[in-house]
Amino acid sequence: MTSDDGQRRRPIRHRGGITTRGGGSDPAADGTTTDQRLLDRRSGSDWVHTDPWRVLRIQSEFVEGFGLLAELPRAVSVFGSARTPRGSEYYEVGVELGAALADAGYAVITGGGPGAMEAANRGACDAGGMSVGLGIELPFEQELNEWVDVGILFRYFFVRKTMFVKYAQAFVILPGGFGTLDELFEALTLVQTRKVTRFPVILFGSAYWSGLLDWIRTSMLAQGTVSEADLDLLHVTDDVAEVVAVIQAADAARVQHADDPPPSDAVPDPLTVDD
Repeated sequence: MTSDDGQRRRPIRHRGGITTRGGGSDPAADGTTTDQRLLDRRSGSDWVHTDPWRVLRIQSEFVEGFGLLAELPRAVSVFGSARTPRGSEYYEVGVELGAALADAGYAVITGGGPGAMEAANRGACDAGGMSVGLGIELPFEQELNEWVDVGILFRYFFVRKTMFVKYAQAFVILPGGFGTLDELFEALTLVQTRKVTRFPVILFGSAYWSGLLDWIRTSMLAQGTVSEADLDLLHVTDDVAEVVAVIQAADAARVQHADDPPPSDAVPDPLTVDD
């Protein structure tokens, strides 16, 4: 790998919050990630002795994340493809979105990578707002982009996901791939099941998302696996100003109803049991 000035760059490796440059890779971990080694139950009994100790590392990641983000102001998590090229339509939208959120007083949280994530961080940073990157250890090394003000690299996806949800007032989903869809549907599931206080889940780019939305209506809704009310959890727009307006309206409603009791689900009729 070479830098912009043609100089050969030393390889960079991450082990949680630790960064190393140069030297050889760890042969025991080469080509794998911490998540992979946790979830891959290999033959033999070694995992029985090592997995319980991993709990301490998982605990430390939660503590580190909570400690770093505890003083974060109101924030919005922005997701989108790492493959979005600079100068493309949705990259420019990401920059505009990050700036608009910063101007409205929100910190911008992304996965800290390139593409759409970089764009949102860049917009927030250039606008003088708080730009946050929550990175993840991957088999191919990925640095936090240069527009991240506050960043952390996680070993475990599930710890990172907790941080995205815990510290955000809304999710904005730019066009993306499997990882973006994963975050989208996790957010919808948490809101639908009331595991989190309802917050806006906004899809940006109606042309990109229209096929998915059509499938949800014609397949999922038609088969009864989702309801009409579930579709209302999604807001679709092509307007950055509308994104900010939706988030601000949700914030105002949350403050207005802060003292209301949580909604209760209908209690089903008891089953009749024959003696």
